[in-house]
Amino acid sequence: MTKDQTGRVIGASFGLVFIQANAGALPTAVGVPLRLLAVAAFLWVVVLGRRGQGTPAASEAGTGTGADTATGTGTGTGTGTGTGFGRRYWYVVAAEVLGLVAGLLVISRVLHAPQAIVGWIAFVVGVHFSGLAVVWRRPAFHVLGASIAACGAAGLVLAALGAPASVIGVAAGILPGVLLLASVRRPGRTDPAAPTA
Repeated sequence: MTKDQTGRVIGASFGLVFIQANAGALPTAVGVPLRLLAVAAFLWVVVLGRRGQGTPAASEAGTGTGADTATGTGTGTGTGTGTGFGRRYWYVVAAEVLGLVAGLLVISRVLHAPQAIVGWIAFVVGVHFSGLAVVWRRPAFHVLGASIAACGAAGLVLAALGAPASVIGVAAGILPGVLLLASVRRPGRTDPAAPTA
């Protein structure tokens, strides 16, 4: 499996987790089929990813796109257009972890608003994609990041307004999951402007 394909599986995995973790707040008649569709979408990405779309040379050149291509090629140090685990990548990850931990502590211990947790997670994950867009010079990540961050912000607002958990879960959990799964749906895309995770 190429690094680009692995990146797609990582993005699809997070999309699947977002949906699985939040579909439980929905009525069974909606939640179960949604969970099954998410599993099917994930398996689709895995099966197509193993078929070897694209050429290894294209992946090595950094022209392939994929979900959170943290496992992609390149140095991640700002040189070239590749993606990788360079120092700048780890700065983005460290900022994401710090943001998650700090926000979750404030939400749970200061605000006592556990219903806002999913909104905060989605918001931070979205901002993380914007950081990756800069580090890896992949403008399409800005679109995905802004979309997921907007879902997270909507979840935070809904939580502050006292909306039901199911509504918050759809806005800040299921929609980001769908965005992640949709962004990795077509392996082998080389259009750098195409939405990717």
